[in-house]
Amino acid sequence: MNTNNFFATLKRWFKQLGHFLSPYWHRVSAFLRRYWRRFQLTRWLVIVFLSFFLVMSAYLTYQAKTANVGDLKSALEKPTVVYDAKNQKAGSLYSQKGTWVKLKNISVNVQNAVISTEDRGFYKEYGFSIKGIGRAALLYVMNKVMGRNYISGGGSTLTQQLVKNAFLSQQQTFTRKAKELFLSIEVENVYTKSEILEMYLNNAYFGNGVWGVQDAAKRYFGVSASQLTVPQSAVLAGMLTSPSAYNPEDHPAASKKRRNVVLSLMAENNKITTAQAKAYQKTALVTSNGYSDTSDYKYPYYFDAVINEAISRYGLTESDIMNRGYKIYTYLNQSDQTSMQNEFKTASYFPADASDGTKVQAASIAINPKTGGVVAVVGGRGKHVFRGFNRATQMKRQPGSTLKPIAVYAPALASGYSYDSTLQDKLQSYGTNNYRPKNYNNQYDGTIPMYKALAESRNAPAVWLLNKIGVSKGYASAEKFGLNLGKSDKNLALALGGLSTGVSPYQMASAYTAFANNGELAQTGFIRKIVDSSGKTIVNNTPQKKRIISTKVAKEMTSMMIGVYSDSYGTGVNAKPYGYTIAGKTGSTEVDGASTSDATSDEWMIGYTRDVVVATWEGFDDTTKTNHLENLSGVGLSTLFKSEMESILPNTAGTSFGTTNAASLAAAENSSSGSGIWDSIQNGASSAEKQFSKGTESFKEKASEWVDKAKSFFGD
Repeated sequence: MNTNNFFATLKRWFKQLGHFLSPYWHRVSAFLRRYWRRFQLTRWLVIVFLSFFLVMSAYLTYQAKTANVGDLKSALEKPTVVYDAKNQKAGSLYSQKGTWVKLKNISVNVQNAVISTEDRGFYKEYGFSIKGIGRAALLYVMNKVMGRNYISGGGSTLTQQLVKNAFLSQQQTFTRKAKELFLSIEVENVYTKSEILEMYLNNAYFGNGVWGVQDAAKRYFGVSASQLTVPQSAVLAGMLTSPSAYNPEDHPAASKKRRNVVLSLMAENNKITTAQAKAYQKTALVTSNGYSDTSDYKYPYYFDAVINEAISRYGLTESDIMNRGYKIYTYLNQSDQTSMQNEFKTASYFPADASDGTKVQAASIAINPKTGGVVAVVGGRGKHVFRGFNRATQMKRQPGSTLKPIAVYAPALASGYSYDSTLQDKLQSYGTNNYRPKNYNNQYDGTIPMYKALAESRNAPAVWLLNKIGVSKGYASAEKFGLNLGKSDKNLALALGGLSTGVSPYQMASAYTAFANNGELAQTGFIRKIVDSSGKTIVNNTPQKKRIISTKVAKEMTSMMIGVYSDSYGTGVNAKPYGYTIAGKTGSTEVDGASTSDATSDEWMIGYTRDVVVATWEGFDDTTKTNHLENLSGVGLSTLFKSEMESILPNTAGTSFGTTNAASLAAAENSSSGSGIWDSIQNGASSAEKQFSKGTESFKEKASEWVDKAKSFFGD
């Protein structure tokens, strides 16, 4: 902008304004002459101004004193480190950090170049510059007159620039500048000039994703910060005002021109002689890239989830997490995470891509039900994007038959049914809308025991049973298991996992912790503890569980779900891990409008022991009539899930279920029915005991409902 033209325009504008306001001014001045002295308005204006100034100063001083300035150096110096469940380092999180070096290991040439260019009065002023503030105020007025809603730079000291990068946003506003000034004074109170310069040089941005003078020296000249020459130092100092515009690699001509300006400024500031400056200005600008990015982001989906949880659950910001030097302790098992990541890279574990090249996607998560901690997670196949879409935690898909144990069978057992109760297995319609659920391949047995209906994932018996116990019970059960349902989900389709919104593998694995914990639902998460750079613990979690079903119901459910992976007719038998007994459930959803029932949209496998719950999903991100899976049993899913379980289970304690397969229990009970008079008496006693147990369980369920209603009535 031409300053002379600006002031000429400003003068002409004020003159025109004066002519327009002249008649009004005469009236106002007459009024003021009459009343100004009478009411001592000058005194009141001074009081109001001083009061406002005092309040704002007190507020900004408070802001500065509570900004944890004392932790600034340690926060900038240290990366955020992530630790696993055994307190071993798993990796680091940082975005605006480079390799930290002490000031004594940074060439004096760099220090002189930066101070000569950015803040010549650095060692004389106390956090701010009066001249700089005056210059910034003038630019502020000019911008306001020109209709620009921001403050131009020009008044910031090195301390202010450090504060802006470390504590504040980059938005140019008066409020931000005021905060910047008070924080700068506080920084000067806490740190020496050498410490401030060290923090500034290590926290400065030099383009191409490079932070800090050490990495910048490596990136552009192939040397350490201690070896930088005067011309090289001038290049780096020149980049500070605009790292992209003066990048010596991408814009060598502009960078050299800017370098020569910095050399002249160094001469003016008596850091080099004029003759030296001219000699250096004639030298060629030669770059050499000796920088290697040693990223420690080894477990991308897990680390993404840690960041997301720290933000959503504990109120931190991404910038804080990445740059404030925290220690984050997690439930991560590095062996399980590594094996899961490797399995997702094995193409043979997945179906072939669609005809248009679209990749079949998948997601898996493993949770320790005893602690609720996530031990491993992978949110997709292909290239990872930082904090991109994590299908394991953020996806919403129909759970299919994996919802049956939660919404149908568990509440049925709690209502008095038994694992071997007889269910109807017929094609029939329900309600005014003639809802007509079908079994896969349209096979029906007329009647079927509950454990077999679950293991074979029959649809007709599940819907019949939900209709018997009532949709409201199934809906309430799903909510107790931690699933967020909509009002529109309160219908018989709930039995088959037909939800309006859907669920993620994380939600389903969390729900199944109740079965693994003998009826207690675990509060799940990724983070155990967070410690800040000063050593203060700001987050400290302890495992929490809530009983949602009885131990008896949980064990009976487990005995039925063992059959899913053990019985010859179980839908997950091909995924059974060698040498281990697991329980769980498979699930799938059909593609709407497809010509065959084999066209599958979502495939699920959930398996658990007392020590771990694993939920795996497979499908296309966008399912269509052409892009879908081809078989309910899952081409690839069984192989993937089996491999995951066989990698994870050897790392667990191997805790016994304390129950056995429901099919074996039923066979043993039936075989004892004709073994003599004494056995008949025993069997009769056993049968009576079972009936009594059913009645007791039903009574417990009713009692629980009464207690909940009472709590609701009294406002608990």
